[in-house]
Amino acid sequence: MNTVTSDTTQSRRRGREKRRRARTATPIVRMPTLIRETPLYEILSDEGVELIHDASMRILEEVGIDFRDVEAVDIWQKAGADVSDARVRIDRTLLMSLIERAPRSFELHGRNSGCTVTIGGRNTIFAPTYGSPYVIDLNNERRYGTLEDLQNFHKLAYLTPSLHVTGAITCEPVDIPVSKRHLHVAYSALRYSDKPFMGATTAKERAEDTVSMAEIVFGQDYLKDHTVVISVINCNSPLVWDATMLDALKVYARNNQAVLCSPFVMAGASTPASTAGAVAQLNAEALAGIAFGQLVQPGSPMVYGQFLATVSMKSGAPMAGTPEISQMNYMIGQLARRYGLPWRSSGMVSGSKLNDAQAAYESNMTMSAVLLSGANFVFHSAGWNEAGLSASFSKFMLDAEQVAMFCKSVSPVNLEDLDQCVETIKEVGPGGHFLGTAHTLQNFETAFFMPELLDNNSYEQWLSEGAEDADTRGLRAAKAALDRYEEPKLDSAIDEALREFIKKRESVLPDTVE
Repeated sequence: MNTVTSDTTQSRRRGREKRRRARTATPIVRMPTLIRETPLYEILSDEGVELIHDASMRILEEVGIDFRDVEAVDIWQKAGADVSDARVRIDRTLLMSLIERAPRSFELHGRNSGCTVTIGGRNTIFAPTYGSPYVIDLNNERRYGTLEDLQNFHKLAYLTPSLHVTGAITCEPVDIPVSKRHLHVAYSALRYSDKPFMGATTAKERAEDTVSMAEIVFGQDYLKDHTVVISVINCNSPLVWDATMLDALKVYARNNQAVLCSPFVMAGASTPASTAGAVAQLNAEALAGIAFGQLVQPGSPMVYGQFLATVSMKSGAPMAGTPEISQMNYMIGQLARRYGLPWRSSGMVSGSKLNDAQAAYESNMTMSAVLLSGANFVFHSAGWNEAGLSASFSKFMLDAEQVAMFCKSVSPVNLEDLDQCVETIKEVGPGGHFLGTAHTLQNFETAFFMPELLDNNSYEQWLSEGAEDADTRGLRAAKAALDRYEEPKLDSAIDEALREFIKKRESVLPDTVE
């Protein structure tokens, strides 16, 4: 072997090891709420926005929407809506008067006050994936998720600077009975991270348990004036709000906790096979949910939301990362701003079965549009794969780094050092280089984003270091992060109270699979 080449390789390895030790010794870094500075992309004219709005109003006035819950129907009837059995037809004047009650923005608090974020306006925050029954685990094998997997995802969310919310059911812990699962999900999120967390919505009692556990951690009086839980409430498209979701919505609204009112859209299957038609329908569904929330508790924090997929007309399978999804995000952003509502979308989503080029293409396509359309709460920002059926540890890490890069891309450009740059160019002159200049030495660590998980070395160096692909690097990063994880301590009395609450609730809950 060439001695010079060997020495150079050894030197590079020592340098990388030194940088690795420096990184692992660094305290927890938290990226602040992203405040978007770049212009928003608006695909519709003002007239186009009004056409979609009017179509949505006609859907609610002429077709109506089912609220399959006796109490909800009674609430709508008392408010003056046209009610027939579960079908509720809502006059646009009534609807918009209720929408105006919803906050334009609100703060979401973590148990660490430094993790508080603002939802609304020019702010964007990121949350991990949610609800996957399977994981692609730390051995890169696909299997059902466990409580240990969930805890590891919560730890990674805590450690990841670009994620502002811990999440909840990043993966389903199938080793816990369904009836008791929500208790362990909430406990894990509250114990292993100090960022804001998400609540259970699959039963009224589970939402109530989430609020009770939040009260143990934050204090009952604190929750009266502070939002610490945000939860996703899905409308069953087309045009159905069911009793389970409505029960959870009522619990959170009455306790001043936030909900993401999110139609689950499969465009072409649960909506017309039309980009504009799909948006008109989901707009009607989301607005009806938010309006109902304001009837339950005026001023309760609500987010205009949706989950978007288009359906393959060849197979019937949901598709991610398609151009129509980007168009829908642009349109929904304009509509949300018309109503003055904070809004939610989904970011790094993919239908790929692997953490491969398809996963990267689809995730990047979707997240680019989400940011350019001005979303305030970006769900599924890390780890989503296989149309949400699996949560990948490797993709979690790669996605999180991509989110940090996206944040840099929509941040303001620094113009303050232009004069210094001109002086440096004078100093170097034609044909020189800038590596040793004072300006470069002053700025080389911060001037450009330097990804840790993307390899830009020479082929020979990449080969000598093991020829790792991106999936392998992401997996290695997940393991390294978990190795250095240190728990953000929860007060021992609070921890004991949470455990006692779980024990008490489990004693009366059956070990059911539903």
